[in-house]
Amino acid sequence: MAELAVSLAREKLLPLIRDEAYLLWDMPKEFREIKDELEYIEAFLMDADKRAADEGDNMKEGIRIWVNQLREASFRIEDVIDEYMIYVEQQPHDSRCTALLCEIIHFIETLMPRHRIASEIQQIKSFVQGIKQKVKDYQFQIQPSFEQGQNSHRGNQSVQWHDPRMASRYLDEAGVVGIEGPRDELIGWLVDGVAERNVISVVGMGGLGKTTLVNRVFNNQKVIQHFDSHAWITVSQSYTVEGLMRDLLKKLCKEKREAPPQDISEMNRDSLIEEVRNYLKKKRYVVIFDDVWSLQLWGQIERAMLDNKNGSRILITTRSKYVVNSCKNSPCDLVYELKPLTSEKSLELFCKKAFQFDSNGCRPDLMDISFEIVKKCKGLPLAIVAIGSLLSGKEKTTFEWEKIRRSLSSELEKNPHLIGITKILAFSYDDLPYYLKSCLLYFGIYPEDYEVKSTRLIRQWVAEGFVKDEEGKTLEEVAQQYLTELIGRSLVQVSSFTIDGKVKSCRIHDLLREMILGKFKDSSFCQRISKENESMSSGMIRRISISTNSNDLTGTTESSRTRSLLVFAGKESALTNNFVQRIPTKYRLLKVLDFEDGQLYVVPENWGNLAHLKYLNLRKSEMPAQLPKFIGELQNLETLDIRRTKVKEMPKEICKLRKLRHLLVDNMTLFQLKNDLGGMTSLQTLRQVKLIMDGYGVELIKDDDVVELIRELGKLKQLRNLGLTGVKEEQGSALCSSINEMKNLEKLHIETTSGDEAIDLPVVSSLHMLRKLSLIGKLNKFPEWFPHLKNLVKLSLVTSGLTDDPLQSLQTLPHLLFLAISFDAYHGESLYFQDGGFQQLKELHIEDLRYLNSITIEKGSLHSLKKLKIYRIPLRAVPPGIKHLEKLEVLDLYDMRLSFNECIAPDEGPEHPVIQHVPLVRITTSSLEEGTKTQVIRHSRH
Repeated sequence: MAELAVSLAREKLLPLIRDEAYLLWDMPKEFREIKDELEYIEAFLMDADKRAADEGDNMKEGIRIWVNQLREASFRIEDVIDEYMIYVEQQPHDSRCTALLCEIIHFIETLMPRHRIASEIQQIKSFVQGIKQKVKDYQFQIQPSFEQGQNSHRGNQSVQWHDPRMASRYLDEAGVVGIEGPRDELIGWLVDGVAERNVISVVGMGGLGKTTLVNRVFNNQKVIQHFDSHAWITVSQSYTVEGLMRDLLKKLCKEKREAPPQDISEMNRDSLIEEVRNYLKKKRYVVIFDDVWSLQLWGQIERAMLDNKNGSRILITTRSKYVVNSCKNSPCDLVYELKPLTSEKSLELFCKKAFQFDSNGCRPDLMDISFEIVKKCKGLPLAIVAIGSLLSGKEKTTFEWEKIRRSLSSELEKNPHLIGITKILAFSYDDLPYYLKSCLLYFGIYPEDYEVKSTRLIRQWVAEGFVKDEEGKTLEEVAQQYLTELIGRSLVQVSSFTIDGKVKSCRIHDLLREMILGKFKDSSFCQRISKENESMSSGMIRRISISTNSNDLTGTTESSRTRSLLVFAGKESALTNNFVQRIPTKYRLLKVLDFEDGQLYVVPENWGNLAHLKYLNLRKSEMPAQLPKFIGELQNLETLDIRRTKVKEMPKEICKLRKLRHLLVDNMTLFQLKNDLGGMTSLQTLRQVKLIMDGYGVELIKDDDVVELIRELGKLKQLRNLGLTGVKEEQGSALCSSINEMKNLEKLHIETTSGDEAIDLPVVSSLHMLRKLSLIGKLNKFPEWFPHLKNLVKLSLVTSGLTDDPLQSLQTLPHLLFLAISFDAYHGESLYFQDGGFQQLKELHIEDLRYLNSITIEKGSLHSLKKLKIYRIPLRAVPPGIKHLEKLEVLDLYDMRLSFNECIAPDEGPEHPVIQHVPLVRITTSSLEEGTKTQVIRHSRH
């Protein structure tokens, strides 16, 4: 945890020392001095982390105390830097006074803050010096830092240590379930196939049983007889190439009862690789490299793995998809992604272990609680086996088992039967670079089984300062890379994807979450208040997560050092006004404040004192209809999310937020921001906003003023996502001009004031980055610039009123994945999907086109289509071309004609063969008398 405590402070400190723009009050010399203390803290904490990993609970208590104290010192350094930056940014910029006068006024106004900051720095220095002296007195030696993957006693070195992963190689056959299918498939890959030597990768999160599976394959008689030589090498996180090659050579020689080379211990890397090559020459061999972490491994050892063109195989197990990709050099290389056990197989495995000494097997009276325990394991064999084995020695009563179920979190930390689970998962955490560790820990802030939207998570990471600048990329793009890497390392599970394959929502495994919560206790990273844990711990808590229905939070820690407050109380209870009012005094350094879906009835004016706040989420809260004017005081705010609230109008003070990157609202009017909106140049997201307010007084607004507002939008050149409603036809020219200034625009939604109002966008030349486009309103003609949107993946046309078939112009878009033509978007009688068109399209919606009576789908069109939705279309017959859609998985039909539905009925419908290749067909009808009814028809693929 060393890097987490120091990295943020170090990242903030360096610019203060280098950049003359920050040279105020002679303070940077203080920061230069404290930089030395920060380097000492980092060295000490890194060494303590290594000792903790090696010694575990045996590490001396004194060292643990020093670790906590130094970690808190680094937090204090980070805080004092942030306070300093606030005062730097408050320097006077008033052109009406002379520079000297302004400096004098500012000097007087900031005298007290400067004194407080300087005093705090001196206190931190003295505090750290005191700990350094104690460390010296106790003769604690800080070891030099080491590079991961270099010299360490783990891996292939001589010092012995207990690795809980080794046990999985020695499980008896009766102790595993659900392994037969994967085992047989891997055996087939090994003994059949190409003559070239290829690499087979088995990938999945820790504890899924990769080693167990591969061990069954390795020891299978068919595999043993097929190959001349066999070797199993455990790689682990730390290794040397020399150590791996010596290990491999010794095992190959031992199998044939031969002596390894006498000078093997003195050989260098090149000599060892040459010896392995010579030994494998003309042999058909299989070598297992188990538990690979390094992306460099295959490049380091590939030369030793001779290709004799006789069907030799390399098989690796890993938790990282990045490692898999690094080993794929040939189309012949294969990947097997191991999945969690199904609920049925999980229960079967649990019962095998829990009732292994009971001749009658699983007890009916314990089935319900068994299922609850298994559900917690989420298909992870390691956990199922460990918990089942623990319960096999317990009394077989509901009372006894319920005690274990309720206390599973603490049991995972302390019970010797279960601690191996946490250790296995901790290996993945320990392998992370420091910038990913804090991002992974952040998942523990969310409640159990919580599926978090990736955009919400990414914006919180940015606000926290976890994300490092990379040239040519926004911080959000870098954060997206971090999330992708955590997914690739099998630590984060994707819950849902967007149409273009991006992560929409994600979560972590329950047991990984338990490991993270254990880290919280040692690191001050977060304190959780939940219905299971209502108490708060003392100390410097950096983040607080509240997920309780209690509205009495008066006992929460009043830590001025807290940086984030996230409330998941839900609709069941309302937070007291007292708690909400006291947030700025209790947590004055807050950067993240998240009340999404909470019963927040008041937004106090004193929240304007949260000068450090960067992320404010009030989405789906019960906040008042008027957004308070204090919002303009939050000068560091980067994200404001007030979607699905009662708020409909923005105060003009919001234009003071020059750092605001994401403004997320629902149909709030922009008009009152006229003349100032263009100054919000950091905005990347602005949606969904309405140009002018509906109703009383709208007739008093001049058209020229609205056009001027639209021109202001053109100054927002960082916009990636724009959603604009209430647009009129005569504003098209100004809107085109502004959109052409938005070179980075990726998502665009434009909606007119009514279905009869036209969208007039004659020339849009800059949308080469556009990925998602939604137009709601009449189109007088099909836009000529549509076919030039080469990066477009999603297109929705609503109430467009087109008379010419739009498919001809859209069918060649190379990346289009989703197309919706809805609500009189097309007035023609037929749609024609030509051979070769829409080759990438995955989802097609054709809805409420009242004139459409035929759809032609030629063979060779819609090659990739998986979902087809046809809603309220007066088709005369079932489109026969549906039979050509071989990849179609779901066909949704809604409120079609009775004759249409009868034609495709499963039993007697004459046109049912047209759709019988589709696995899932849903036919929905609705009426006032009978409501909505859905008939589900399932087919098996042939």
